[in-house]
Parts: sequence; structure tokens; C-alpha cells
Amino acid sequence: MGLLDRLRGRRAGTTRTGGREDEAHLREWFAAHEGVEGFVEPRTAVTETTMLLVDKDGAWTRRRVTGPDAARKLGKSLRMPVYDTQLMGYPQRMRDHDARERIRGERARRDRL
Repeated sequence: MGLLDRLRGRRAGTTRTGGREDEAHLREWFAAHEGVEGFVEPRTAVTETTMLLVDKDGAWTRRRVTGPDAARKLGKSLRMPVYDTQLMGYPQRMRDHDARERIRGERARRDRL
């Protein structure tokens, strides 16, 4: 067991998959935002499959899901379009939102000085 695994309270080689709390978060976030689309992100060496939700203004959230089928099933139950990031990429509005937030953060730090 590595140091980071000990700090996280996990055994080496284990990863956390999406659970009820993750799904609840995605459902709540969907209900609180307009124009939400889902994006399935593939499993990597570091994380399991994740689902990214992006609203009409580019705000976003991400949580683990048990797999691509679970993400599509959630999207269907919410009547939300779901895309595969490996095929579609990420929406430009998400990158624009992140750039705006970065500028706001820099201005806030500068104004505190």
C-alpha cells in the first residue's frame, strides 16, 4: 500500500466507482441548471468512468458512474442528451466558462492587494 493510498484509506489497486451519492449529486445538479447535457468520460488509469454535466452557460460538474451504460441510463431517465467525449470532445461553452472564472479569480486576487 502506497502513502497516498494510506492517506485516502484505500488499498493499492482499488478505485472507487460511482455510487448513490454520485448519482444523487448529478440528479440534483441537473435539476438546478438549465440546458444540461451529459458527457461520458472513459475509464483511465487513474479514475473509473465519469459523467460530466454541462449547462447552457458552461458551468459543469463531474462524478463517477459505474460505466457508460449507467451514464446513458441516467441521461435517459432525466431526458438529457448524453455524448461520448471520445467522439464529440468537450463543449466550447465549458472552456469559455472556465476562462471567465479564471479571469474573475485573478481580478479578485488583484483587488485584495
